[in-house]
Amino acid sequence: MNRRGSGSGSTRKRLLAAVVAVLGVAVTLSSCSGGDGSKVEADSPSTTVAVTRVVNRSLGRQITLSSELVPFEEIDVYAKESGYVKQLFVDYGTHVKAGQVMATLEIPELEAQLQVDKADIKNANDEVTRAQHELARYQAMYQALHLEYTRLDGVFESQPGIVAQQEVDDAQGKDLAAASQVDAGQAALEAAQSQLTAAQARLIHDQSLYDYSKITAPFAGVVTDRYANLGTLVQAGVGTSTQAIPIVRLSQDDLFRLVIPVPESYVRFIRVGDPVDVRVPSLNRTFPGKVARFSVDVRVDTRTMHTEVDVRNPNRVLVPGLYAEATLTLEHRSDIPTVPVQALNHEGGKTTVFVVDPDGRLQNRTVEIGLTTSSYAEVVSGLKDGEEVVVGGTSGLRDGERVQAKVVKVLEYHDADSQ
Repeated sequence: MNRRGSGSGSTRKRLLAAVVAVLGVAVTLSSCSGGDGSKVEADSPSTTVAVTRVVNRSLGRQITLSSELVPFEEIDVYAKESGYVKQLFVDYGTHVKAGQVMATLEIPELEAQLQVDKADIKNANDEVTRAQHELARYQAMYQALHLEYTRLDGVFESQPGIVAQQEVDDAQGKDLAAASQVDAGQAALEAAQSQLTAAQARLIHDQSLYDYSKITAPFAGVVTDRYANLGTLVQAGVGTSTQAIPIVRLSQDDLFRLVIPVPESYVRFIRVGDPVDVRVPSLNRTFPGKVARFSVDVRVDTRTMHTEVDVRNPNRVLVPGLYAEATLTLEHRSDIPTVPVQALNHEGGKTTVFVVDPDGRLQNRTVEIGLTTSSYAEVVSGLKDGEEVVVGGTSGLRDGERVQAKVVKVLEYHDADSQ
């Protein structure tokens, strides 16, 4: 009995030892397994982020404004003097050169006045000739009488008693009278010459008025409208006469103005001579232009500044009235470090970016931004060339977090602001 009980106790002890050993192994395996899993989780990145590198490029801000092409010069051509249209050499679309005759007028009154002026000049010339002859006769008479007086006076002085005093006095009187006639003749000649000059001046004046019967082009261009026909009576385009009508409208077609209203916020960037790209949608072409002039003031009603762009048209492709879009470059900088605008985070009055360091960890870095376009921003400080920055999807990222970086291509946008 005692031997049987002793055997059963030993068996129970051996079973208990085995259970304890198994539990110890299980605890050990569990501990080992837990430690290895934590290490893998800490060393392996669980987040993939899109990145791009800081690179140098040229940036520029632009603005696109729409307007209408107008001729650099455009005028209605009036007649200086009233008359009938005698000849008309131009019509719609006629190209003319500066000084080319476009029409002639018939002005009978001026034609008659020119004949009168020419007759007056002939009479004045005849009067001058007559006065010259009279003066020559007076001068000859004076010379003879003066010589006679001189001789008598000389004899009277050298040989008293031979010539009577009365005879010397008479000769002296005739000499003085002849001298007065010479002076009168000279004055008459000068008066006749003055009359001739006045007649010639009247002819020049009337001829100048008559020359206005030829209507000439003040500059090279194209006739865009015609108001008169052959035989039309046109009134002088001076004064306040409401009956005066122009003969034609002339537009300069080798140079155009593009008048654009620049908003107040962009006025400080406008400079004379700045290049401008002028796109004409109807022609599907872009023409070079430049800022030629601006008003140097902002209009109160529109808060814009009157700005003009000169566009040359040597091939006569452009025509007045075409709609055009002018793209002006406001700012431009070359070879500057840039990052995409998607990489910028604005919080608390400062700008930050997430940088992936060489160890694959995130750094939330503060940067200073300069010139900014719709796609890129200039980095003034805070980043170096070649560093990788995270673009987009940064809301769940933490400083110091280990990530896997994937370089992506950034979507670019058009930089011009349309107005």
